[in-house]
Amino acid sequence: MLVLEYKAKGNKTQYRAIEEAIKTTQFIRNKCLRYWMDASKEDNINNAALSRYSTVLRADLPFVAALNSMAVQAAAERAWLAISRFYDNCKKNKQGLKGYPRFQHDNRSVEYKTSGWSLHPTKRRITFTDKKGIGELKLMGKWDIHTYPVKFIKRVRIVRRADGFYVQFCVDVECKEVVQPTGQEIGLDFGLEHFYTDSNGHHEPNPRFLRKVEKQVKHAQRRIYKKEKGKNGRSSARNRYARKHLKISRQRTEHAKKAARHVIRSNDLVVYENLQVKNMVRNHHLAKSINDAGWRQFRSYP
Repeated sequence: MLVLEYKAKGNKTQYRAIEEAIKTTQFIRNKCLRYWMDASKEDNINNAALSRYSTVLRADLPFVAALNSMAVQAAAERAWLAISRFYDNCKKNKQGLKGYPRFQHDNRSVEYKTSGWSLHPTKRRITFTDKKGIGELKLMGKWDIHTYPVKFIKRVRIVRRADGFYVQFCVDVECKEVVQPTGQEIGLDFGLEHFYTDSNGHHEPNPRFLRKVEKQVKHAQRRIYKKEKGKNGRSSARNRYARKHLKISRQRTEHAKKAARHVIRSNDLVVYENLQVKNMVRNHHLAKSINDAGWRQFRSYP
């Protein structure tokens, strides 16, 4: 599955409609979760049962009916994903917390499947056709989506971030990249002084994106609490603070991609230690530096 993301441009009315669709998705997920919690063991609630319950919500509540039917189903699937993950952790006897599903209060996306949207012939605009009133959005970014038939697009998401809204296309294609053999092998040792040290003695510098701008981030955070609650100034201060963290996150991700791509392309075999980052960050003296390094992102790309 390939995910292509584009910045969405619209007007304030459309942005309010997107926010309403996102809130409706959160409402459906939480209602399905409550339905599972209140059910008895004999009811045997599964994904199909939650899908049927979402249909009942559409029939009873006009604001839910205004959302596309497949988007409603996708919201119910989110609830089942949390429930099934909890069941799997219990079956595997996972140590510690099992991840009991919680109600969501900060949902940031709405997901459509194969209906409720249509692409412009140029594939530079997308129109959402349900009754939420989102309408046509302009897509800003690289136009790779035009190389794939529309029938390969299985899901479309609208995601809210600190710097605006984005549209994601989930394309059902197999991603393959042919890499020429190099005859090289390498071992990697991660650390905080250097991002990694390889078996050839090369030290990859640790970028420390958060540490470099930590004073600016803390200053932006303090400004939030100097603003009065419920006022536009506080909302603007929170947005500036979120934008700084978003920039750091993107820098960290891009660095991990480039480093991983370089290592994979220049070696046939890469050996690295299986770090348990989740356990390592329990050390409160090193947690910030460990998260700032971005080892988890780097290991996820190969």
